[in-house]
Amino acid sequence: MRAEVITIGDELLIGQVVDTNSAWIAEKLNEYGIELFQITSVHDNREHIIAALDEAFSRADIVLTTGGLGPTKDDITKHVLCEYFETHLIEDASVRAHIMDLYKERPDVLNRLTATQWLVPENALILENRVGSAPLMVFHHGKQILASMPGVPYEMKIAMEEQILPYIRDYESKITNYKSEHILHRTLQVSGIPESSLAIILEDYENEMPSALHLAYLPKDGMIRLRLSSYGEMSKEEVDTWFERLKGQVAPYLIADADEPLEVIAGNLLKQKGMTIATAESCTGGKLASLLNKHAGSSAFYYGSVISYDNSVKEHLLGVPESLIKEKGVVSEEVVRIMAESAKQQIGTDYAIATSGIAGPTGGSPEKPVGTVWIAWTTPKNTYAECFHLGKLRDQITDRACVKALVKLIQILRTE
Repeated sequence: MRAEVITIGDELLIGQVVDTNSAWIAEKLNEYGIELFQITSVHDNREHIIAALDEAFSRADIVLTTGGLGPTKDDITKHVLCEYFETHLIEDASVRAHIMDLYKERPDVLNRLTATQWLVPENALILENRVGSAPLMVFHHGKQILASMPGVPYEMKIAMEEQILPYIRDYESKITNYKSEHILHRTLQVSGIPESSLAIILEDYENEMPSALHLAYLPKDGMIRLRLSSYGEMSKEEVDTWFERLKGQVAPYLIADADEPLEVIAGNLLKQKGMTIATAESCTGGKLASLLNKHAGSSAFYYGSVISYDNSVKEHLLGVPESLIKEKGVVSEEVVRIMAESAKQQIGTDYAIATSGIAGPTGGSPEKPVGTVWIAWTTPKNTYAECFHLGKLRDQITDRACVKALVKLIQILRTE
């Protein structure tokens, strides 16, 4: 079964809002064995939306739209869908009751514009939007279906998981001529080797792979994800066999055999050990802390951070001697070692990571150019420090520094 996504909103096309919905939807559809064929972004414009719908229905079994369902004049999706499916709006008592209950503590929200949210297309199936006022609408187009959802990411995700995906699964089971495909993806994460060198190592493996398998290289910030994919042509056991062989080929560089964020992998290892961690950050400015406490359950292992961007904070809170900064410079092995060890001691954790570098665009020198970053890791047994040269662009440098910090932490947690 094939799906397409149409994201609706001027804000997506002028760069004001980044479309994160489509990537999340693609992942969920693949888990359900549904191929996402195309993603299209369109303006809040009748003609543009209708043209996108015509094109999507020419290729896909399922069309998913997000956005344009608010109560204001610029949100026209519901009206265009009424026109497209030759229907009109009627009041839905259940949607009205839901909205009244949703805003019972906020009566100021209940006004004549809010009231338009309980007007729904007569021939659409209306599903509950548990956390928002815009109803979820499902239209049938012969054997094809269209599901319209809000563009607000948290509303869309709940709508997909609680309503739209279960509806699609139930609907596809009723289509007698539909044979479910088994889309299989397996992902490895490797580090410490250039993409081109990795491809040379895997030349024989790729030449021997069956045509039903596809290997993709996905490099980012010093990591490479290797994704092995089969689109309904191989069994899980066959894919697993080739995946295990791939793991053996890249064993010296292997960080993970699942497509999980590095901070999740590190966090799970810390929880398994019953250990805790803190951070002391200069050039990364809290990015590392943000990653470590990003996911639910992080309080079990992550205690806190000192964001020591200015030298005075390094001196007064982390105990880095002013004389050492003058002698060695703030971007030095000696300074990051003290930062990490002091954070560990003062915050009271088992591990700590410290970063100090030159993120640019200014501040570099011939000896320490922009992109130079020192990172230290302190553990119950040792303190390690390493210097990296991570590029020329500020965000690139700080993102790569966080990746380096987490990769080394994972390696330490597995070996100490």
